[in-house]
Amino acid sequence: MTAKNAKLTPMSVVIVDDEPLARDLLRATLEEYPGLAIVAECKNGREAVEAVNKYRPDMMLLDIQMPGLNGFDVIKALKPENMPHVVFVTAFDEFAIDAFDANAIDYVLKPISDERLGRAVQRVIEQMHTSPRPRPVLYSAIGSVAERVREKQKQKQKQKDEAPPAPTERDSRKLSIKDGDTVNIVEESDIDWVDAAGDYMCIHVKGVTHVMRSTLQDLHKRLDQERFKRVHRSTIVNVDRIQRVQKHTKGEYFLFLDGETKIKVSRHYRSVIKDFIEQKH
Repeated sequence: MTAKNAKLTPMSVVIVDDEPLARDLLRATLEEYPGLAIVAECKNGREAVEAVNKYRPDMMLLDIQMPGLNGFDVIKALKPENMPHVVFVTAFDEFAIDAFDANAIDYVLKPISDERLGRAVQRVIEQMHTSPRPRPVLYSAIGSVAERVREKQKQKQKQKDEAPPAPTERDSRKLSIKDGDTVNIVEESDIDWVDAAGDYMCIHVKGVTHVMRSTLQDLHKRLDQERFKRVHRSTIVNVDRIQRVQKHTKGEYFLFLDGETKIKVSRHYRSVIKDFIEQKH
């Protein structure tokens, strides 16, 4: 591949992360840079290797712990002539030194801030001006690091398998909603989202909207705090319903729930969504 002028030709990027919401956030952030072009989004290491060999991208945002091939396995599997500039994006900090030994340009920890990812992108752009392709990788060292990542994944899975089953009472919680002379009992787990309309709450349950008199703050206290998160001064969402996250203007986000319901996340509550994505990952 010939060297690209970042000012004239978009810098091609491949995103690699096994968590869909993490890919959504990375894409939303990168789309703010007109000089970048996302050529592929991969959910595992195998897809990453195929995408790099096909598109020969300038940059790859690469997660480390993924099922199958982990991030270092991906580096090991790539041909030197196809190697892009790599920015590791991960929730784990113990492989930082190994990442730089693999000639990674940067190592960004989750939850990702726009500013931090922006600095990583800028470092790649600056490096592209002096060297279109990264320095050769020490493949002998990469193999041992990849094995250590696999061992850590096995330990993590073992701890998960040996952990006691989660209590089922969380799924059996109910909410009573008075409607005139009738009281409707709904399962908390069936609630999709809640929005405030003055002194009344609109509780959306499987396509049906129930109305109850309450403040948003009082209702939120009655709900499971792990499942229901406030994302706006007038909105609570069941995070189990989140299917997609899309970045909006001025630091805001849109959440797409089951059935393509779109919920706006205000800047004040954006950390709630980033924390949720980190926990899911």
